[in-house]
Amino acid sequence: MSGVKRGTTIFTGRPFVFVLGSKHRTTRCDNCLRSGKLSKCSGCQYVYYCDRNCQRESWRIHKAECAHLDKVSPRVLPDAARLMARIILKLNRGGADEAGYYTEKSFRKFKDLMSHYSDIKADAKRQVHFTTLYGVLLQFLGEANMPNVAELMGIYGRMCTNSFNILDVNMNTIGVGIYLGASVMDHSCRPNAVAVFEGTTIVVRTVTDLPSLDWSQIRISYVDLLNSNKDRREELHSSYYFWCDCERCKSEEPMAEAAACPSSSCDSPCSVEADECGKCGARISEEFKQTFREVVDFTAHHLEKMKTMAYLDVSKICLKKQKGVMHKFNIQHVRTLEMAHIAAMNLECWEDAEFYGNELVPGYLMYYGEIHPLTGLLYLTTGKIQLHLGKPKEGLRALNKASAVLTITHGNKHSLVQEELRPLLYQAAMESSGDTHGV
Repeated sequence: MSGVKRGTTIFTGRPFVFVLGSKHRTTRCDNCLRSGKLSKCSGCQYVYYCDRNCQRESWRIHKAECAHLDKVSPRVLPDAARLMARIILKLNRGGADEAGYYTEKSFRKFKDLMSHYSDIKADAKRQVHFTTLYGVLLQFLGEANMPNVAELMGIYGRMCTNSFNILDVNMNTIGVGIYLGASVMDHSCRPNAVAVFEGTTIVVRTVTDLPSLDWSQIRISYVDLLNSNKDRREELHSSYYFWCDCERCKSEEPMAEAAACPSSSCDSPCSVEADECGKCGARISEEFKQTFREVVDFTAHHLEKMKTMAYLDVSKICLKKQKGVMHKFNIQHVRTLEMAHIAAMNLECWEDAEFYGNELVPGYLMYYGEIHPLTGLLYLTTGKIQLHLGKPKEGLRALNKASAVLTITHGNKHSLVQEELRPLLYQAAMESSGDTHGV
């Protein structure tokens, strides 16, 4: 296959096994992961389904776990334990022969996934997790269904290092799955492909033009790209046992932890290790350095606290302290803007949400790049908010930008484009033309 244009779907695949995240257990279907009106499984009273079809489809795998779930009720099984149990139950029923094709002739089976056995064995944190899981699984599945410890550790290693977070249309994690064919892809912090989801189906699309489809050269990102080189590399090493040496990790990043230049007329990033700005020569005083370090600690403390819930007032306090102290591309600053944006939307403070959405764009372009699902979603959200605020022209501009990104990352057939973006674009176009005629 010669030249692959960006925005080409190069892989779609169903999961080998998957689980819905337990916190969505009562609000999303255990089979298709959609939210809506649900009915409880009469057997285990644990999982919920949209309808009979979903229940029937799920029965192949649920049949084996239904009685076990009923047994542990009312306790909620940890997601990792349920995923691992599903792998064990599937392998016990001949699943080891299932092949996930990524080309016409190339495929992977579960045993082909890397287990990182020796890495896992030497990883104290994962050993504690494994021991806990072992206890839960023994109780859940019973001894007769359990493989021996060495085999179980191999399964655990494959699960830890080959799982994909299943994302909803807003790129929030709602489940986790093992995708055999897709597991062939390696990581880069400058990926040339992106994985999005339609229900439980993974869709991999190119985000750059490629000379040919060579799977050894396809790269997706395993981690959030809105992080410093140092943090991304450490996360990759602790989760996947390799040190990333992609182009991005090898290049300098003066912005990630930068201070603002003490001179308000200069926008150059400054290092607090230096005594003056490298661009304009403004002096960086000890007092300024001290303030910067205090703001960094203050922000880190509050970002950590907001991991589960974003607060608008707290975000605003952080942003006020950062003003004139942190560079606009400092990752902590971009993260704080993100929190303010999320919190404003949750509170339906639409003017604030629009303001922080616009403020966030340069940071997203810097760290995620122009063609990334999260950049596209940010434009989409901003356009939606602007329509709500009665600003159809601005809304149309933002939605057109969203369209330029999402048609590459998701494609025209994806439900996000069909059901959300298209109707909004139509509405914005209608309202904008009405706007010009003074209607």
